[in-house]
Amino acid sequence: MKPAIVILSLLLATALHAASQQVSAGFARLLDAVARIDVREVRFDAGGRRLEASIGSGVILSADGLVLTNAHVVSPRAVEVSVTLSSLERVSARLVGWDHWTDLAVLRLDMNEVRRRKLTFAHGDFGESDRLYPGETVFAVGTPYGLTRTVTRGIISNTNRFFESEDGVDGYETGNFSTWLQTDAAINPGNSGGPLVTEDGRVVGITSRAYLGANNLGFAIPASTARRVMNELVRSGAVTRSYVGIVPRALRDLESFYALALNTGVLIDSVDAGSPAARAGLHVGDVILTMDGRAVDGRFPEQLPPLQNEIASRPVGAALVLTVKSGAERRSVRLVTETLESAVGEEGSLDRWGLTVQKVSRVFARQRQLTDATGVIVLGVQPGFPAEVAGLQPGDIITRILKP
Repeated sequence: MKPAIVILSLLLATALHAASQQVSAGFARLLDAVARIDVREVRFDAGGRRLEASIGSGVILSADGLVLTNAHVVSPRAVEVSVTLSSLERVSARLVGWDHWTDLAVLRLDMNEVRRRKLTFAHGDFGESDRLYPGETVFAVGTPYGLTRTVTRGIISNTNRFFESEDGVDGYETGNFSTWLQTDAAINPGNSGGPLVTEDGRVVGITSRAYLGANNLGFAIPASTARRVMNELVRSGAVTRSYVGIVPRALRDLESFYALALNTGVLIDSVDAGSPAARAGLHVGDVILTMDGRAVDGRFPEQLPPLQNEIASRPVGAALVLTVKSGAERRSVRLVTETLESAVGEEGSLDRWGLTVQKVSRVFARQRQLTDATGVIVLGVQPGFPAEVAGLQPGDIITRILKP
């Protein structure tokens, strides 16, 4: 072998060895940042309240103890949250913020407890999910079935998966504003909230769900979404979004019916009663062609979340001008955005009455065509208690309580 070739081979081998060590160090650090999360939360059903225990996963992402996980792992119902570090030591934590729309929640470790007990932990770093490609190797790390810090290996199956969530997060809506990463890395119950990482240990997603009964169809929230939502939750405790009351539908295979060119417009599938869109005269079957003068393309389902996120990301109270095609007519419509709210209201119980209730939300009132959002919805009643004796049933709406 010629000397030049020998030197080149040695340099290449040295570089590969150094890169391997760097990857190993990054991955080891990430493993030390993955945590098990134990939660006890209050549930309101059947006319009473009960405590329910569950486990999930999370990843520590800052030196001051911020932990990112799923909203369906830790919610505002939680009354006790503890985080098990890589050292197997358990530390108390509190909920910083919660966003069911993206299925993300942020916790903070009790740093006074950490310092008092002289505990240490590592923290991970976000990677660039927008640079992922199908076939790239990734690892899902978490606590499946309570088996702490389990690593499964797979690939990115799809970088832009869209699906509508049927059950959401405990009945709350989710998945409207982002697409998902799909992976064949094994994801099981308990993995929820754990990181999806590249070989160098960078967090490129937060695992959220899997199709049970399928062969390794797992889904994760992209890091690009997780980073933005986490920052907002830390800053404000919640993510404020705008709303106009439109539910879009992809135009694929409907272009001829609506006399449209391909890749032109997005179909309005429904309009919420009393919403800004309804007040502006928009109807089911209208097609939005432009938004503030920019052409809209909602031909495929995967294009709908970014369009919805564009509206949701605007300041509340901002004006939005749409060009709309209604039949053969084209017209300009001006909307003013409102604050996005869930249809699910706050829950509670009236223990002496044997009654569990949920506050009527503005969205619920519009859906049921109620005159206002006054009152609470009956979730359940306990047999033999005053609520059941009085004939109250799930679904009833209590608007006033009169003293005898």
